Amino acid sequence: MTTTTRPSTPAPRILSIAGSDSSGGAGIQADIKTITMLGGYAMTAITAVTAQNSVGVQAIAPMSGDMVAEQIASCISDIGVDAVKIGMLHDADIIAHVARALEGVRAPIVVDPVMIATSGAALIDPEAITALREVLFPRAALITPNLPELGHLLGRNLTTTEQLVGAAEELSNMTGAAVLAKGGHTLDARIIDVLYVPRERAVQFDHARIDTPHTHGTGCTLSSAIATLLGHRQPLEHAVRLGRNFVIRAIEAAPGFGAGNGPLGHQAVRANQSSRDMDK
Repeated sequence: MTTTTRPSTPAPRILSIAGSDSSGGAGIQADIKTITMLGGYAMTAITAVTAQNSVGVQAIAPMSGDMVAEQIASCISDIGVDAVKIGMLHDADIIAHVARALEGVRAPIVVDPVMIATSGAALIDPEAITALREVLFPRAALITPNLPELGHLLGRNLTTTEQLVGAAEELSNMTGAAVLAKGGHTLDARIIDVLYVPRERAVQFDHARIDTPHTHGTGCTLSSAIATLLGHRQPLEHAVRLGRNFVIRAIEAAPGFGAGNGPLGHQAVRANQSSRDMDK
């Protein structure tokens, strides 16, 4: 007779609600790789199927809101969930269904407001931006926009780190969620990200720019890394710091695939390596 033993500390259960990237660099595929490398158990609710690669997005087929909600319910009702990452939500109907499906969930929710692909292609219906702000953001523990996304959300053009800091505080006050505003699109010599925690403080993180075109999926990777670390019950600021370091190491290990903005090297950042190196 054989018996099955469960680990004393089971892997945190991380649900990624996002679009599928056929080339594997971003979206659901990047999330699964990241969650796995960081010692989590990955579950998915696919919101859209995309035909895309390193040079662009060739086609998008959104799922129905009902189907997205059913996937979420299937995961939560049976496996359970310790953290949620939300990425590409194509339209207002999907957003409404996701918000309803997550009612009663007490696990931290990280929302990456994916609007524009690295290649510049639009990934979201313009009418969905209002739904994001009004329906989903108030449920989030953390929102992770880059500079163009933050500008879209607030209805103005943002170009500098000073503007980034003020916009992060504004979005946080508007939604009640913490905001990690990513500064990779500024002209600063170093990349500066700003974490604004409501009624507490703003924390800046920075690192040298890496001279590479292979950055496809960095936002997806960062948000799913933070969600996984929150699932490990890391404090928010520490989860952001470790998540950023995971992304940096994955960029450094990029395999060089594709003719355009290629994927990261998630597979090279092993869990045992990350536990040793990411605190540096």
